[in-house]
Amino acid sequence: MHWIILYTCVCALFAASEICDRFAMVGFYANMITYLTQELNLPIVKASNILINFSGTGSLSLLVGALIADSFAGRFWTIIVGSIVYEVGLMTLTTSAVLPQFRPPPCPTQENCEEASAAQLTALYICLLLKSLGSGSIRGCVVAFAADQFDMKKSITKKGGWNFFNIYYFCMGISMLLAITVLVYIQDHMGWGWGLGIPTIVMALSIITFLVGSPVYLKVKPGGSPLTRLAQVIVAALRKRRAIAPQDPGLLYQNNDLDAAIATNGRLLHTNQFKWFDRAAILTDDDTSDSRPPNLWRLATVHRVEELKSIIRMLPIWISAMLFTATYANSDSFTILQARTMDRHLSPSFQIPPASLAVFGILTFILGIPLYEHIFVPFSRRLTGNPAGVTCLQRMGIGYILNLLGTIVSAVVEAKRKAAAADHGLLDKPTITIPLSVFWLIPQFCIGGIGDVFWAAGHLEFIYDQSPESMKSTVLALYWTVASMGSYIGSFMVSMVHRYTGKERNWLPDRNLNRGRLDDFYWLMAALEGSIFIYYVLCARLYIYNPLEEVKEPSKDGDVELAIGNIPYNAKNDANGLAPGNDAL
Repeated sequence: MHWIILYTCVCALFAASEICDRFAMVGFYANMITYLTQELNLPIVKASNILINFSGTGSLSLLVGALIADSFAGRFWTIIVGSIVYEVGLMTLTTSAVLPQFRPPPCPTQENCEEASAAQLTALYICLLLKSLGSGSIRGCVVAFAADQFDMKKSITKKGGWNFFNIYYFCMGISMLLAITVLVYIQDHMGWGWGLGIPTIVMALSIITFLVGSPVYLKVKPGGSPLTRLAQVIVAALRKRRAIAPQDPGLLYQNNDLDAAIATNGRLLHTNQFKWFDRAAILTDDDTSDSRPPNLWRLATVHRVEELKSIIRMLPIWISAMLFTATYANSDSFTILQARTMDRHLSPSFQIPPASLAVFGILTFILGIPLYEHIFVPFSRRLTGNPAGVTCLQRMGIGYILNLLGTIVSAVVEAKRKAAAADHGLLDKPTITIPLSVFWLIPQFCIGGIGDVFWAAGHLEFIYDQSPESMKSTVLALYWTVASMGSYIGSFMVSMVHRYTGKERNWLPDRNLNRGRLDDFYWLMAALEGSIFIYYVLCARLYIYNPLEEVKEPSKDGDVELAIGNIPYNAKNDANGLAPGNDAL
């Protein structure tokens, strides 16, 4: 009973904290393109790239926060400090939105507008930088910290219940839904003082709620710098580059006591991939000349070598995620600008705020998660025999296909929007509403929501499951860092398209979207996504899951049992839906 109460408290406190945190973050970003273009009078491409670049900066800061957490501070205190920095950024941005000296004169016609001055932009950049640094520290640790509160082993997860990562995304979807409905409406109708002030207050509540749960949280102790361990393996392998590894992997160096702090759930077992690094675990006379602890810059355990191998194995999947992120990095901003030109009336007196259209994607996502758990998983389980229905990589592959379909639909709808503007003589009147219902944009949001049920949740589960135990914050941060690089690439692509598609009929014009060729841009992104999917399939089929020696519960006689498997389908992988062998897709 005590365990049940404790478990419930942890879930409730963390869910409340995470919902508040995501509400503040999403509420900030959901409509910022409107703030930059309507309040600061920035051109479309410049405003979009500012958001993308600072989002990328936040993702890069993830790595710093995660390294601090895994090395010495721990995830709990890294989240706390990051949340405070984020709150300071929100407070300063709210202040700048209230005081008129931080904004240029209003420009309701959106013609010959005076852009924000250098000083005003500097103030904006400082606010965005603080917010990006804070969000980076939070996101780099929050998923791993949440997963630490749950037992992810087979003995627990095979009993049934929702996948943890589906629960995480479900809570996030609820907070996003609140943000893009209630908060965006406030921003559009009550002003940006309230629109940014509310996320600031909610973020403060998130910090307080998170601190209240401190006594019941499981706080995993940091195991030392993970990057140092990776460097030690590389240096040790280079030092022994002329050594010949034994035919029997069992003769390679292993030290359970040395690895105890970084392998509490079980050691990684030897794999035959990237065998060159096995040289780091070759025992020589110099290594065994005395009884002192080994020099880790000369000798590494098999577990530490396999930590490095697991990171290398994940790199091709990360690259596909980076390229995929680049193709849709700016799509949300462009969709909001499309919606602003269309008929958004639900009644003669009420219009849907452009940024609130994302509610359809989020609703699809929220509804899609229980449908995935209760319909898709049981159905696919009967076909595949896999307890999770499909593997993480298969789930991600389905998401790639759905998101590609969504991009194609976006291109078709944009062509229809421009055709409607031409039919009514509105190509040169960007501030006049085109008599085309904004609900034409709904299908692409719904397809994207379903795609995220497969791609986003599956990707996060894959990263968490396949990352070494003591490096989960760092590896998740590396994932977001790769995603940030995708954002930078996406920003670069937008800039290049804007620069090289000419002044006449520019694909992505500064002001008048009606005279642009956004549909051609979407078709270009669809072509890239198709190529990325082909690359992903090749990577997924070649991927080998990490074999793990899992520590089981003590037996009746008190002895601790080990489940040792030399094939990828082991207890841990079975719990997380990973199939045997290389049958990823």
